[in-house]
Amino acid sequence: MEGPVRPTHAALSPHRPPRNLRLAVTGGLFGQWLDVNRTTSIPLALHHLEDSGALANLRTAAGVASGAFRGPAYADSDVHKMLESAAWQLQHSPDPALTAFLTETARLLARAQQPDGYLDSHYQLTDPADRYTRLVDSHEHYCAGHLFQAAVAAQRSTGDEELLTVAGRLADHLCAVFLDHEGPGLDGHPQVETALVELYRATGVERYLTLAARMVERRGHGLVGPHKHGARHRLDHLPVREAPAVTGHVVRALYLEAGAVDVAVETGDKELLAASAARWTDMVATRTAITGGLGSRQVGEVFGERYELPPDLAYNETCASAASMQWAWRLLLATGEGRYADLLERTLYNAFAAARSVDGRTYYKGNPLQRRPDHAEAVGDPRCRDEWFWSACCPPSVTRLMASLPHYAATTTDDALFLHLYTPMRLACDLGAGPIAVRVETEYPWRGAVRVTVEEAPDAEWTLALRVPPWSGRTLLDGVPVTPDAQGRVLLRRHWRAGESVALDLDMTPRLTAAHPRIDALRGSVALERGPLVHCFEQADQPYVDELALDADADLSVRDVPDLPGIGRTVRIETEAVTVAAPHQDGLPYLSPGAPRTRRPAPAAAVPYFQWDNRGDGAMRVWVPLDEHP
Repeated sequence: MEGPVRPTHAALSPHRPPRNLRLAVTGGLFGQWLDVNRTTSIPLALHHLEDSGALANLRTAAGVASGAFRGPAYADSDVHKMLESAAWQLQHSPDPALTAFLTETARLLARAQQPDGYLDSHYQLTDPADRYTRLVDSHEHYCAGHLFQAAVAAQRSTGDEELLTVAGRLADHLCAVFLDHEGPGLDGHPQVETALVELYRATGVERYLTLAARMVERRGHGLVGPHKHGARHRLDHLPVREAPAVTGHVVRALYLEAGAVDVAVETGDKELLAASAARWTDMVATRTAITGGLGSRQVGEVFGERYELPPDLAYNETCASAASMQWAWRLLLATGEGRYADLLERTLYNAFAAARSVDGRTYYKGNPLQRRPDHAEAVGDPRCRDEWFWSACCPPSVTRLMASLPHYAATTTDDALFLHLYTPMRLACDLGAGPIAVRVETEYPWRGAVRVTVEEAPDAEWTLALRVPPWSGRTLLDGVPVTPDAQGRVLLRRHWRAGESVALDLDMTPRLTAAHPRIDALRGSVALERGPLVHCFEQADQPYVDELALDADADLSVRDVPDLPGIGRTVRIETEAVTVAAPHQDGLPYLSPGAPRTRRPAPAAAVPYFQWDNRGDGAMRVWVPLDEHP
């Protein structure tokens, strides 16, 4: 059982995905997500591939149907992402429909592929002479990259290499055009870099790694071409080794960073790795929402300025959350540093999980942290989740990451197993001393108790490493307070015997969090968190959500709710708050500093942010003002 990232033996990667992994999620939130993915989200997405014309485009390119091209230029990528989703999902359980989709679509792609290996239905059907002439917006490399990732997933999940053959022919074509002859430029949407590295890892063809490295190094030299948003938007303003911060289009930037890390670890380039890690550090400190979301501006889908983190106008695109997790995972493998797992978890449980409705049918592209009652009138549409979009990058990004999610739970070194994400599961793999197997029992993220039982162990010492998130103020191990190491881990090295277990208890006390003072939009406000979950206040629980204010010293009570209508299992945090209202002065929405305000006691209840907008189209807010007059 192999996952999306598998560094080679020689890679600069102190942590590795577990060798000979056998992993089964046995319940909990992960189990629910995987089940919804399998039964609802993936079948519905396959329906939309037909309805949108994405599959019809390929049938026309293959000569088995006729019709005009439909959808955006990058419609092929929707098909490729769903191929990857199907492949990873098949690791969890057999599914004849998904197997048939993989097999039939691989054959369709083989028929559509040109004799020289080129494959992109948009240019094959619109103007074949235009291939690679509009790389600033064509997404030709981007689509190829998603095909490469789908092919690797299919090979690792099912052993079928039919799609890998198609991918290899296309990659050979790219090498001929862009490696042997320097090519006509660079794609305006990075993504193929990380995919080429993984294709190299799967096939051993070194030219794919060389091409990926060449594409990373050619960024920042004006090779993408002019664009209305400028070179910075297309990540072509500075060489990757010199850029001090992430900038421009968020998803493009994060995919480029993932590719840079992959290239760095496979070529042993510590300078390139350090440059990417430095940008990650700056991004987390100055451009990351409390949910882990990224992208402050919907216009251009870009990062904002440092500390520009508005709650209501933030875009926090779903694809950006997925790409952020992929970058963090690669940095974790490349360095072994626990901070990357911390952000991965924050993003997973909040920004990423909020994108999909509880029933798995609908999605957000953008994930704001505040919505007012009159939002529909203000923007001209309800801004609710939808099943699919004309530019449908986000739904298949969710399904493919969800299907591969168990692979992000653990890493290994030669003699240690590191658990990063806690979910009920059985995990078996090989360490240097021999095979091991563990069982994890937990109700995380609802409760902080995690029990790990060793079910198989070699006759030698090895280390079980348990991650302690930075929010756990008081952590217990087998009932005794324990202090994690500098990387936020408890390292348990011993001669383990089958049947031995340890109990980790993380502090799930609810907490109020204030924003950095340079985040102007959030001054005087606080957010409510518990464990890895950011909570929000919804109109469904209090109609006065827009007038709500919190007392910094108010008691926060936790109420476990087994089945909240529209949501299911949840934990509500309840408190006594106030509503604050005031008259308008001179007809304007402004007051003198001493103007009277009307304060009334009001109960307040918050639910996890990832569960919002499943009980009606109402107002919501994560950040709430502190009461100025307690």
